[in-house]
Amino acid sequence: MLDVLIAGAGPAGAIAATILARAGARVLVFDRAEFPRQKLCGDTLNPGALAVLDRLGLECATGGSLPLAGMIVTGDEGVRVEGRYDSVCGRALGRRELDGALVMAAAGAGARIEQGVLVQGAIVDSSGHEPEIAGLAVKGRDARSLHVTARLVIAADGRYSRVARGLGLSRSAVRPRRWAVGGYFENVSSMTAFGEMHVRAGHYLGVAPLPNRVTNACLVTPTLDGRSPKDLLIAALLGDAQLRGRFADARMIAEPICLGPLAVDCDVAGAPGLLLAGDASGFVDPMTGDGLRFALRGAELAAGEALHALEHGTASAHVRLLAARRREFSAKWRFNRTMRWLVGYPGTVRAAGYGAAVLPQLLRHAIRYAGDIHAA
Repeated sequence: MLDVLIAGAGPAGAIAATILARAGARVLVFDRAEFPRQKLCGDTLNPGALAVLDRLGLECATGGSLPLAGMIVTGDEGVRVEGRYDSVCGRALGRRELDGALVMAAAGAGARIEQGVLVQGAIVDSSGHEPEIAGLAVKGRDARSLHVTARLVIAADGRYSRVARGLGLSRSAVRPRRWAVGGYFENVSSMTAFGEMHVRAGHYLGVAPLPNRVTNACLVTPTLDGRSPKDLLIAALLGDAQLRGRFADARMIAEPICLGPLAVDCDVAGAPGLLLAGDASGFVDPMTGDGLRFALRGAELAAGEALHALEHGTASAHVRLLAARRREFSAKWRFNRTMRWLVGYPGTVRAAGYGAAVLPQLLRHAIRYAGDIHAA
């Protein structure tokens, strides 16, 4: 019998699979995609995320990436603050390359990776005194539905997790309700070794340098206004006083991707026989740039609890994981909620801009905290 089934082979699922397989567990991972595949993301790993990869001996996954010296944050009224990571750095790398490398690492550690397989939901065993997750219902390339059982299941199948949502463990947040539109461009001028966050009243724009002189540009907005993702993204870039000149001669090299609403609420870390990891355990819009650190470190925590559960019993593993996630992430969650609140109201954006202009060191400190320098 399999020890662990994992839904999703993104960064969280691949990291959990690698840790478990290295420890000798029999691991099978399902993902509907064929890797390498593209994924909407800011394409940056902050120092805290890199620290997780280094600790696990997976620094090779960032091969070919660009170093990031820090973040530049701008606001209305010409506010601009540069925050350096100092003794550490971040990295910029497309998710196609990063995710592919992490999947290969998991397979190299001994995990089985089944691509092109759709996870339909969890199998619930109600024969005992309390219902317990006993496996996954999947549909393979031949369109046949199968039930696959294991001692423990980890759901790392993203914001719209069929496992977590099917069990009523997660839901779309009432607020904030925002959509992300991301695209790749060539010939963007004045790019530097910094990631960029351009906070405006009602929306924000992330810009990041990538290898081969490609630029990632991502808009996060509370409404799509009935426009196509391409028109919306280009209008935001060319309508921005600080960005229009830099994107005037830029060429979009692929159709943009749109996702939303972004935020997912999840108050638990699983159920008996089930652990949640990555975006399946909750998701907020990525304005602080630490989404991948949450995913990687959360997967590390889930894998640790899974190993404990395989030895001592799976019934309460989700309770221990929830406590571990709260210890690890609660302060950062509060910080992110504050940042999301600030950009949600034009008045607070203006006030924050004035404060940053007068006391830029406060914003530099926030940039370092957002980059998880303490974790690195």
